[in-house]
Amino acid sequence: MTPPRQRLSNAGSRYAAARESFRERAAPYLGTDPRALGAFRIAVALLLLGDLLVYRLPGLRAFYTDGGVLPRSTFAELYPLLEAVSVHAISGSAWVQTGLLAVAACVAVCLLVGYRTRAATGLSLVLLASLYARNPYVINGGNTILAVFLFLSLFLPLDARWSLSAGRRSGGDDRDDADGRGTDEREGGVDRRVCSVGTAVTLLTLVSIYAANAVSKYRSDAWMSGTAVPRIFQLEEFTVGLGPVVSEHTAVLATVNWLWIALLSASVLLIAATGWLRVGVALAFVSAHLGMAATMRLAVFPFVMVAVLLLFLPTGVWNVVEAVTSKIHGGSRPVEAERTYRSDGGSATETDRNDGGSATETASPIPSGVRRGSRAGATLLLLGFFLALVWWQAAGVGIVDLPASESSGELSEVSWSFFAPNPPDASGWYVVRGTLESGDSIDLRDGQPVTYDRPPDAAETYPTTLWHQFGFRMKNAGEPRYRPVAAYVCERSDRNVESVTVFHVEQAVDPNGPVGEPEAQERISAAC
Repeated sequence: MTPPRQRLSNAGSRYAAARESFRERAAPYLGTDPRALGAFRIAVALLLLGDLLVYRLPGLRAFYTDGGVLPRSTFAELYPLLEAVSVHAISGSAWVQTGLLAVAACVAVCLLVGYRTRAATGLSLVLLASLYARNPYVINGGNTILAVFLFLSLFLPLDARWSLSAGRRSGGDDRDDADGRGTDEREGGVDRRVCSVGTAVTLLTLVSIYAANAVSKYRSDAWMSGTAVPRIFQLEEFTVGLGPVVSEHTAVLATVNWLWIALLSASVLLIAATGWLRVGVALAFVSAHLGMAATMRLAVFPFVMVAVLLLFLPTGVWNVVEAVTSKIHGGSRPVEAERTYRSDGGSATETDRNDGGSATETASPIPSGVRRGSRAGATLLLLGFFLALVWWQAAGVGIVDLPASESSGELSEVSWSFFAPNPPDASGWYVVRGTLESGDSIDLRDGQPVTYDRPPDAAETYPTTLWHQFGFRMKNAGEPRYRPVAAYVCERSDRNVESVTVFHVEQAVDPNGPVGEPEAQERISAAC
């Protein structure tokens, strides 16, 4: 008769073997190459630095201080919960905000080089979420997606390749993956795909975003009639770079409309396909997003999507990348630590034992029961997050109902709706009329006489991308929310202005261009 201890050991061995067998079968679909994780980490860090230094730093005084368009008093009145949780709301000083931005940039550099990767990821997430919460009027869908995937990155071994901490634990808890333990990432000198609950949820999240957007487009008359993309390119405040040139070719844009719907419909192949078919679909999405970046003012959105798509590229692609870089470096492969790594960030010496434990667990100061509990908790957190995300997206496309919201709607486009289901049917811009001491009125943007005619380029009426995001969110806001804007304009004007009046001007558009005459609506008139 087999002793109870032996039976327990045998049961543990069978469970471990079954789990490993399942992981091996799922790896081609729900796993990712460790080099893809390294490239994703580098891309995310560069995006963080770009968002902080290219977009946020120039607009720091305008959007994040008490002297800007959303001082803390107004912020606390409008969004008390966000004010309570945002670290950036502790002060309205430009120096404090600059210091917080500098800290975030330093942490992003740590993430870039792979130093203390998990700690750098967590701190980057906290600082980024705090910054976005401080002024929700200057974020878009790309920013929310960046925050989501930064959170998911906490459950990925981002420092497995091309990092300072490759082969070493980047933090005291880096051995804990979402599902406890992963497979070795190298076997016989060949990179193996990392497959865990973390990789599965991360890949499925991107596919769910595309799938939900496909559903929303199927429910849209504009998209299903082929007129959505041509109409979007008539929104001059969004079109930059090659956008104005492309906007003249309605037939080409109608074709792009259908190709984008078809590509979104095929997004399931990012998971269901393997090999070069998967590569083709991923590269098609990359090309589409780079096309968006070249023609439209979308901030970090297209680049965030490209960064996540790196995770879908299979081992063959990364073998080619390493072969090319090896030739560039004179035939020598980049030096990595000789240890092999597990998908949870630990080394290969910490291999799973037949009884389901880790070879180092007996030496760990943390009890094995606590470690297993933390792993189970992380797995439940990930699965709960993913299910909540899917439910939220289903509500966004009308499949399920959300509770009634008290929001006035000006922040509704912070989701990743991609101009769906119904793209805007009017182009908009602002006119700020200043009344001088002499009684004359001028347009404070350029000092010229006030006119509400369609400008030659509506995009130029917004000094930066953040101003465009702010204006787009604020277009339907009431007078109280414009009061800080009027005060900011008065303070920043270099003219003797007695009063300012802010107008939002809209002109209807169709796929062929503007329709009718511009209509100006006064948002606020205030004395300086």
